[in-house]
Amino acid sequence: MKIEERTTGHRPPQQRTTGRRGDLIAAAAGVLLVTAAVLIGRAIQDAHGTLVAHWPPLLASWYPHTGPGTPAAVVVAAAVVAYGPGLADRLPWRGLLATAWAASLVWILSLAMIDGWGRGIAERLTTKHEYLQVIGRFGDIGAALHGFTGHILSGRPDNWPAHVAGHPPGATLTFVLLDRIGLGGGGWAGVWCIVLGGSAVVAALIAVRALADERLARGAAPFLVLAPMAVWTGASADGYFAAVAAWSVALLALAATRRPHSPRPAAAAALGSGLLYGLTCYLSYGLTLIALLLLTVLLLARTARPVSLFLLGALVVPVAFTLAGFNWWEGYRLLVERYYQGAGGIRPYSYWVWANLAATTVSAGLATVAGLRRAAAGAPGSVRALRTGTTSARHRLILLTLAALLALLVADLSGMSKAETERIWQPFVLWLLPAAALLPPDNRRGWLIAQAVVALLVNHLLWTGW
Repeated sequence: MKIEERTTGHRPPQQRTTGRRGDLIAAAAGVLLVTAAVLIGRAIQDAHGTLVAHWPPLLASWYPHTGPGTPAAVVVAAAVVAYGPGLADRLPWRGLLATAWAASLVWILSLAMIDGWGRGIAERLTTKHEYLQVIGRFGDIGAALHGFTGHILSGRPDNWPAHVAGHPPGATLTFVLLDRIGLGGGGWAGVWCIVLGGSAVVAALIAVRALADERLARGAAPFLVLAPMAVWTGASADGYFAAVAAWSVALLALAATRRPHSPRPAAAAALGSGLLYGLTCYLSYGLTLIALLLLTVLLLARTARPVSLFLLGALVVPVAFTLAGFNWWEGYRLLVERYYQGAGGIRPYSYWVWANLAATTVSAGLATVAGLRRAAAGAPGSVRALRTGTTSARHRLILLTLAALLALLVADLSGMSKAETERIWQPFVLWLLPAAALLPPDNRRGWLIAQAVVALLVNHLLWTGW
């Protein structure tokens, strides 16, 4: 076990008060950003209808309701707030990982069940835009992959539904293969996304422990479990995508920080990381940006040892799909054209380029905003420490979360993410959540309450459709 790095001494009371005031100001700024995005978005949508969203900045409709999952969601939130920080400190490491995954699954499921089993889980991936609509067209998988790009554009015969056209075929093929092994239908597809999506919490904890230290990983655990983005993890395919990407990062972190006397586990982790990154790129075009996080892992570990094996693993999925007849670059080129044929060509960049960040604020929660405020304040010192090779665990956590923020901002500026980012940016938001470990330990329950309130309000007041 890595020896925990602890700061010596205590900050003066005035400094602690100033830091906490800054956290509250950051959270208030987040609330103002969301409020502005709602009010301005409503005005634009009512006047012109160009946002193509009923309740901007979220793709949702106003729909106050309760459901079967309401009592469970409230109980889970209360239990994590009351016992989460203490258990995170006391449980054995493996016990913490298992508990975090279980708690994350229950939180995601209870939120989804607010809308009931059908509308909340089983029917989410069966709507006209979703992957399960085309299962029957993959009777001959080879032929479907070879002709995949021919059905991306809207004007083409038998064009793919929006989500199928908007992703490489790895996403659709996942649900085709589930159907082939007898796990067909929306219920199994929803459970697959939830179970895999919940495992992303474990991957993030493993990575934070390997790159920073166990103390910070334990501090982040309750915030990873009680994340508002769980509203969109159950049940959307993007939760599954987030997990695949997260495990790629976690395995590379393990490979990069393994001691030289344990080459076999490090080699397996590097190969596995590359394999999962290759798969990630064939699940979603935009998740190639996870490369920024992977590069950060190598910089923080100050090693290039895993690179050759990582690259070897990363070639497997692209080579397989290319030999099957799918051209990733052609698919992406046609996707851009399809994007602007639809809502992407109508939605104004001038609104969404900042309103996307408001949607992210809802998905990540106010505790994450406050944690990122501390990360931003510590960024100059962390960069200097990285240059000199003197980084502390806190520095490394700051740099990891800011790398995720950078990837998210690149996605935002690209213009290919106008709306729906509360769902599609889950793979990036996951790595923002550990920033909450930078908050003072004695304030964590208050911030956990804020996280839970956001998720409960969103799922009880809005119909998100995901």
